Amino acid sequence: MSGEVLMDAGEQGVVHVTLRHAGRLNAMSRGMWRQLRGVFEDIQQRSDVRCVLIAGEGNAFCAGGDISEYPGFRFDADTLRDFHENDVWGGLNAMLQCDVPVVAQISGACMGAGVEIASCCDIRIAGSSARFGAPIAKLGFPMAPREAQLVAGAVGDVTARQMLLEAATFSAPDMLARGFLSRMVPDDQTAAEALGSALRIAALAPQAARMNKQTFRALKVPLALDGKTLVAMKNRVIDSSDPYAYADSAEHREGITAFLEKRAPVF
Repeated sequence: MSGEVLMDAGEQGVVHVTLRHAGRLNAMSRGMWRQLRGVFEDIQQRSDVRCVLIAGEGNAFCAGGDISEYPGFRFDADTLRDFHENDVWGGLNAMLQCDVPVVAQISGACMGAGVEIASCCDIRIAGSSARFGAPIAKLGFPMAPREAQLVAGAVGDVTARQMLLEAATFSAPDMLARGFLSRMVPDDQTAAEALGSALRIAALAPQAARMNKQTFRALKVPLALDGKTLVAMKNRVIDSSDPYAYADSAEHREGITAFLEKRAPVF
């Protein structure tokens, strides 16, 4: 299985979660999404954890999804749906449902899946050279409905539209000004600043922190996705009955094939 999500106990109730996928800037494989879910479901059940610090290994947070896997499942609506609704959303929702505060330590590339994971965190601290975006328009497919809702809620509607419609990418100063980042620091101070934030949180009342997170979650009613909301979101795509009906489309195949062949797509 390619890539892994590691969980290690730190000091004073801080748990370290590390995204690791060597040679791929920690791009998320299907297996990593499933591991992410398991890690955060485990954290949710533990009373000894006061804060989670999530980071990517090396000089990147997460460069997106592992595109090398995509031809194996993306061109069929059923397997595409399973990927987004079970693998990806399973991991993201486990983070969203976790009552323990989560601090993101963001270095280098934070793209696509990286932005989605960061959007689930409570505090986001980035190095000054970090880059953000979700340029999947170049790959010929849209962001899945619940993932788009999550990202738009975190980065803001204007920024989300630029990311998805223009394939725009943004610097850390941009994302600080747009309200996505809690703080930006020099690159060599990112780890220390993120750990310091996690330790400050861990030193405070843990039950109050969990209750605050429950309150914040309750205030974001759209993320609960009641039946009417989900139907409305499904109705905005190509096929009103299936948001993954584009799976076998020509532009979807062309975008992914072109990326793997290291050429510009022709849409």
